[in-house]
Amino acid sequence: MLTSVTSGWQTPVSEEHRVLIVEDEFLIALDVADTVEAMGLKVAGLANGRNPALALAQSADIALVDVNLADGKTGPSIGRELAEKYGVAVIFMTANPEEIEAGSYGPLGVLTKPVMPHVIEQTIGYILAGRTGGYAELPRELRVLQSAH
Repeated sequence: MLTSVTSGWQTPVSEEHRVLIVEDEFLIALDVADTVEAMGLKVAGLANGRNPALALAQSADIALVDVNLADGKTGPSIGRELAEKYGVAVIFMTANPEEIEAGSYGPLGVLTKPVMPHVIEQTIGYILAGRTGGYAELPRELRVLQSAH
């Protein structure tokens, strides 16, 4: 399970950046939310399936999306829609990374569960650096699906 966030966060963040957490396991979603908030970011919301995730899409800049959700294996289609329709930077977090096809649609990458807080922190830092013209190393745990950064 997730533990407290490490103190190595270097990239400047703004509370304007909002992270949507699409995860059907409530305790995991809360742990991820704690990590996001410890970074000084806002949580756009927690969603356990397609309809709640898309209802929150316009208020998110980044989404951390599980593959298997309360309404089935809807994570890949949610991720694609969040990226393509709403411009959200999508990272899948799944115990089954082989279920995500490399080079497919808009999501940025995949993290294999369990995901430690420092990995979430580094991954979000990588996304924010890319969006603001800054620099951050690609986290070694992140399998990139496209060459967007």
